[in-house]
Amino acid sequence: MGGKTANKAGYFDKLKGLLQDYKSIFIVEIDNVSSQQMHEIRHALRGKGVVLMGKNTMVRRALRTFLIDTPEYERILPFVKGNVGFVFTNGDLKEIRDQILANRVAAPARAGAVAPVDVWVPAGNTGMEPGKTSFFQALGVPTKIARGTIEITTDLKLIEAGNKVGPSEASLLNLLNISPFTYGLGIAQVYDQGQVFPPTILDIGEEQLLATLAQAITTVATISLALNFPTLPSVMHSLVNSYKKVLAVAIETEISWPEIEQLKDRIANPDAYAAAAPAASSGAAAATEAAPAEEKKEEEEEEDEEGFGGLFD
Repeated sequence: MGGKTANKAGYFDKLKGLLQDYKSIFIVEIDNVSSQQMHEIRHALRGKGVVLMGKNTMVRRALRTFLIDTPEYERILPFVKGNVGFVFTNGDLKEIRDQILANRVAAPARAGAVAPVDVWVPAGNTGMEPGKTSFFQALGVPTKIARGTIEITTDLKLIEAGNKVGPSEASLLNLLNISPFTYGLGIAQVYDQGQVFPPTILDIGEEQLLATLAQAITTVATISLALNFPTLPSVMHSLVNSYKKVLAVAIETEISWPEIEQLKDRIANPDAYAAAAPAASSGAAAATEAAPAEEKKEEEEEEDEEGFGGLFD
């Protein structure tokens, strides 16, 4: 009894130390993961993270004892269920996520297991003797005898994803040396500095985040302007709109200041500015026409000089 109490206290201390030393936790699913594979995963994460396993009841009890000092750990409790473990890290979350998911191994189909993906039997020669033809026929696999062996004539979907693997299907896949499934750690949730979120959040890029933020700011500004309720995103628009109103009042009255005198003069004397614009453009056109004329004159003078030069020769 004392040994169990000591082990429990040691586990509590270890979990508390990891929670203090690391700011992020991956809550991982460990279904169908062998002890050898867990050893390889621990080795791959060495220096980047720490893997901790334990009974869910013990983990929940330990977390509840820490809630007084760190109430944010309560957000982890709903996900401590099923066959799960923890990966503690201070590294880049996307990098560690990819490292965790990369450690997968192929596994044969076992009777009673739920297929995570569709399982296909490819067409081709099996190398089996014709005496096992009935075995294939029982499973509805199209075959023929070719060169004294059984040949599967067309690709066949043997098991659909989500269905259980039957004993006959498992035996056939083992005979064909097909390992259709891969198993490894799966990520259920991510805890980072007091927040819990699904792993898909890690796939959100910086550009997408900035675009969403800009859209949210625009929405806040629009609502604020419609309600005439000033907020930080709407202040700039309110100032611009107010200045436009001031300009409108100044144009209709005698109120003036240096910055709008030219504007008021343009409104009062539109013909003067309209006449100035064609004059400027005509001057530019005249200069443009003059340039080819001068070039043509120079060319004619050069031709005359060449003509006289030939005469004197």
